[in-house]
Amino acid sequence: MRPPPPTLWTDQSDHTVPLLFAVAVAFTISAATTLIVPTWFWLPVGAFAVAGIGIVAYRHTVAFCVVWLLIAGATLEMTLADVVGLEWYQPVIAAVKAAEIVLVALCMLRYGVYPDVFNPGLAFMAMFAIGLVHGLHPNLSPAESLRSLVGSMAPFAFGFCRLPADWARAIVRTTIWIPLVSVAGGAMLSLAGIRNVFMESGGERLAGLGHPAFLAGFCLAAIYACLIEMYREGQSRWMILLAANFAILVLTGARAPLAYGVAVIGLTLTFVRSAAFPRRCRLLPLLFAACLLPVLLVLAGYLTEVRLFNVLSSEATNMSGRELLWPPFERAAAGSPWFGWGVGAGNVIIPPDSELARTIQSWAAHNEYLRISVEGGQVGRALLIVLFVLWVVRHTRILRRTDRAIMRLVFLAFAAHAYTDNVLISTSACVFFAFAIAVFARGRLMNTAEVA
Repeated sequence: MRPPPPTLWTDQSDHTVPLLFAVAVAFTISAATTLIVPTWFWLPVGAFAVAGIGIVAYRHTVAFCVVWLLIAGATLEMTLADVVGLEWYQPVIAAVKAAEIVLVALCMLRYGVYPDVFNPGLAFMAMFAIGLVHGLHPNLSPAESLRSLVGSMAPFAFGFCRLPADWARAIVRTTIWIPLVSVAGGAMLSLAGIRNVFMESGGERLAGLGHPAFLAGFCLAAIYACLIEMYREGQSRWMILLAANFAILVLTGARAPLAYGVAVIGLTLTFVRSAAFPRRCRLLPLLFAACLLPVLLVLAGYLTEVRLFNVLSSEATNMSGRELLWPPFERAAAGSPWFGWGVGAGNVIIPPDSELARTIQSWAAHNEYLRISVEGGQVGRALLIVLFVLWVVRHTRILRRTDRAIMRLVFLAFAAHAYTDNVLISTSACVFFAFAIAVFARGRLMNTAEVA
């Protein structure tokens, strides 16, 4: 009799005895300390609460990873910054990435360690070491560089875990729902009069719970996940969810993500074949889009309040201020062309309180190649690119044919997108790389006794 398949939310193995023993020891020590120093009465309660959460997370690691992914995709740091104050922005981002690192540790403990020798996060570790030897930017301290190193490596951390099939499946499918959850949450806040689900930036842009640019990044990951599942199963629900996420992407008004999304969808539907998703089903959405395009061009002149139509009708350019942001980074990169100024230097080139940052509402480079040149120089940038290429080739080589073709298209689009956006340091990077690592992990399992 065949064993039942793994469920989506729980794991089958149970090795909690060491954790229970550690909890008992910690609680005993804390209780004794409380008797000696009564003012520390909260220590046993705190230890018990933390231990309890740890045990639950250990027993239900997949569920906790799913919840974390939804929180990361909600970009609550932006919601809290708008509603409560900007002082919440950085702490919430730090908490999200710290939670990812804790979950990675739990995954390693529960499932094992995977030797991801070409993981791109290793390039940031090398750049950090080189920066300490070569010398950091005058405005960057070693502690700030270390903090940036942890934040830069966090999106890639799941790659070092030997992940099971139910984790991979849950992460891929949760990625699909992130934009819809963000928009639904933003709509509820808007109806309550707390925060508008749209924001004004050259026209109305759908923001969801966060920012339109971040929401567009989540939409791209969701669209890629829909394509992966659609080509694996051929079910119409994935096409419906793809269309919903694409509509959200259009309403964000993000031009570059929309262009790359259209390119990946178009190339996939045109050239990637699948027995589960026959040609007639692939060509229908392409024909529908071709018929819809002239209608959208006509409407562009009447719906100028929507940012995308405003761009189409007014020939808007440089709306993100890149022509003002890039020169300071180019000058900084020229000051140390080979080894850069250390991991985190990209955060100190433009002071957050400067007139430029206040005018553009950003001090990031909006160009990852330029930012990495500032932080790691030509050596660091070359190392990161080489590791990315080797990482993608190694992991996609063992995927099924359709997954391999789609993921390689996805990373080609990602490489192009990195020229005009912050695709490695934003919260959307945590979601995108969790999705990519889930696809890679599922591909590895297809070559073992386990079936994804």
